[in-house]
Amino acid sequence: MAKLTQEEIIAAVKEMTVVELNDLVKAIETEFGVTAAAPVAVAAAPAEEAGAAKGPTEVTLTLKAAGAQKVAVIKAVQAITGLGLMDAKKLVDAVPSKIKENISPVEAEEHKKALVAAGAEVEIK
Repeated sequence: MAKLTQEEIIAAVKEMTVVELNDLVKAIETEFGVTAAAPVAVAAAPAEEAGAAKGPTEVTLTLKAAGAQKVAVIKAVQAITGLGLMDAKKLVDAVPSKIKENISPVEAEEHKKALVAAGAEVEIK
């Protein structure tokens, strides 16, 4: 089997959707017995300390509008919340709706990027 270069892997990742990336991360976690969330939490801790002096430590991520690509938004909400497909659809249909409450501003920004990439209009309060 031919060995893939880093550039080839990065090019493949750039072409993936948010849902495909989520599935890839889960497959890697399962295959190697690791958790991708642990390094993110460690890296986010200093940012949260710096943010405490500047702004709120906990925010709410609210979906304002689903946009034209509603299916992509539903899949993104499903990936973020861990809900089933029907529950995620109900959240998207009931805009404005709170996607996640009492989360760090760093986590909220990450989720906002995923939802905006899917075509949603999102607000962080």
